[in-house]
Amino acid sequence: MAFLLKGILIGLLFGLPAGAVGALTVQRTLRHGPGAGLLTGLGSSAADCCYASLGAFGLTIVSDLLLQHQAAIHLLGGGLVLFLGIGLLRRKKEAPSRAAGRTGGTGLFLSSFAIGITNPAAILTFLFAFSWLGVSGGLAFGEGLLLLLGVFCGTYLWWGVLTLAASMARKKAAAIDPARMNRIFGFILCLLGAGICFQCFV
Repeated sequence: MAFLLKGILIGLLFGLPAGAVGALTVQRTLRHGPGAGLLTGLGSSAADCCYASLGAFGLTIVSDLLLQHQAAIHLLGGGLVLFLGIGLLRRKKEAPSRAAGRTGGTGLFLSSFAIGITNPAAILTFLFAFSWLGVSGGLAFGEGLLLLLGVFCGTYLWWGVLTLAASMARKKAAAIDPARMNRIFGFILCLLGAGICFQCFV
């Protein structure tokens, strides 16, 4: 139980929604409802758990390999964010139900998972968090699973809060022209994607 609580604490401290996935969660909640926002957050939490598992089970060979190529992987993630942003900028006005059907739940999950998994620096964040709480790598399988479950619950709680907040603002946002909303969030994603790519060259 101690590992579960430590995992929840890590998720709450280091899983605060931000960046491209945060913007996507808000945009999709406003356009398609809370279900779309929760699915988007689910993809990010799953990616966090993948990286947390490397630290929890002491898979240093994999983590070292990812960190060695983190610039290229990060650049790929920045390109994906740019692609999503440009897609929103080019999107024409459409009915919310039609847009949600075309995107699909799998697409909502995979797009946010892809953004999260192309940030290998997250490994260092979790290694720091584990060290701070006195959790060493190479945990037993059961202990590691409890820790990962806690990380998932902690991070996903933040996505639930963000989705709830966006849902509460959805009625007011309904008065905004959908095309204008797409341009706003498309511009935000393009800025974030460009920033990610720029960091890879400095």
